[in-house]
Amino acid sequence: MQPETHVAAFRDLDVSTLYAIMKLRVDVFVVEQKCPYPELDGRDDEPGTRHVWLARGDEILAYLRILDDNGTPRIGRVVTAPDARKGGHASRLMEHALTVIGSRPSTLEAQAHLTGFYSRFGYAEAGPGYLEDGIPHVPMKRA
Repeated sequence: MQPETHVAAFRDLDVSTLYAIMKLRVDVFVVEQKCPYPELDGRDDEPGTRHVWLARGDEILAYLRILDDNGTPRIGRVVTAPDARKGGHASRLMEHALTVIGSRPSTLEAQAHLTGFYSRFGYAEAGPGYLEDGIPHVPMKRA
């Protein structure tokens, strides 16, 4: 079965999909990366937020969200399931996210070791690096 890409606003997510997305995010960002932080930050249900994910049946392979930061799209929470890594899923998801964003400038906050990955999609460093939850990050922008 080929993976399918999906895009939805929060209110259009069914409960099972929402649970699978939240579980993946917590499993990777909180448990695997050992960062006890408030993963549920109150931004998922904002009217301008779009959830983008790649699934094979009910299995979420990769996920990201696009926030509306005062008219500028911001990609965040980019995550791939551990057993789905190295399959090109994150790249496919980023390409789809950029079709959602279109030609508008956009931003993201990359984990520092992933700046090369995001640069492949036209993002460039846009400020000094910083630590967030003990992980080096770099702000990036796509014009």
